[in-house]
Amino acid sequence: MTNRSYYAPEGGLPPQSRLMTGRAIFTDAYAVIPRGCFADTLTSYLPGWSKTKLWMIARPMSGFSETFSQYVMEVAPGGGSATPEPDPGAEGWLFFTGGLATLTLNGQGHELEAGSFAYIPPGSRWTLFAEGATPARFHWIRKIWEPAPGLTPPEPLVINERDIPPAPMPDTNGTWATTRFVAPDDLRHDGHITIVTFQPGGVIPFEETHVMEHGLYVLEGKAVYKLNQDWVEVEAGDFMWLRAYCPQACYAGGPGPFRYLLYKDVNRHARLRGPGAFGPPR
Repeated sequence: MTNRSYYAPEGGLPPQSRLMTGRAIFTDAYAVIPRGCFADTLTSYLPGWSKTKLWMIARPMSGFSETFSQYVMEVAPGGGSATPEPDPGAEGWLFFTGGLATLTLNGQGHELEAGSFAYIPPGSRWTLFAEGATPARFHWIRKIWEPAPGLTPPEPLVINERDIPPAPMPDTNGTWATTRFVAPDDLRHDGHITIVTFQPGGVIPFEETHVMEHGLYVLEGKAVYKLNQDWVEVEAGDFMWLRAYCPQACYAGGPGPFRYLLYKDVNRHARLRGPGAFGPPR
């Protein structure tokens, strides 16, 4: 695999001389948070994390993300956490866009760099500390793992994107490909994180309309994305949230590849009772 670039927010604050007009959009069906919104005034901090700031780009709330949260993390050298996850029922996915860090997961150490991916099962013991001369930058996606009869949580996984051949979509001649970190038919996983790549001219040639909720962070390139009834230009550093059944398609115009980190919820029955459903709890 060729060397990849992964966009990470630069922070700071736009100058007073810059025009305010931007590309941010929030609707009932989708949202776009453009990279220009990733200013230092919008960062947050987490209990138990030192020398760390983050942009919280998705969280469960009415009218927005229902199944996951997503943070864009920046951990300064020497920073990190010995108690990163407060919820024992939460599973986590980490994808690194820059810097170096040591992840200790259930007693085993792993060196993480740009392109590294880690799946952290619920109830895991883990720590993470930035070890390089520059900040460690990564996405942290969290979800409550949903049990199902006969299934146990998946094992931990640490791998790098460069070690996984992208799988071309059928009949696309390689212009549309997906890097899958886990097997799609492993039903223990109730969420998938993948990297989708379009070569210049590649398209989603129909309006995908499906039950999976999406979070898409553009790692590289630019494209025009169809979101519900609108065509929206997006580029590296932009984040998109798509609710279930939001029609979607895209056209990658070039000049280079268009690549994004994709979240979707999968492999579980529709909930009919309790929170988020119509039937009363049993």
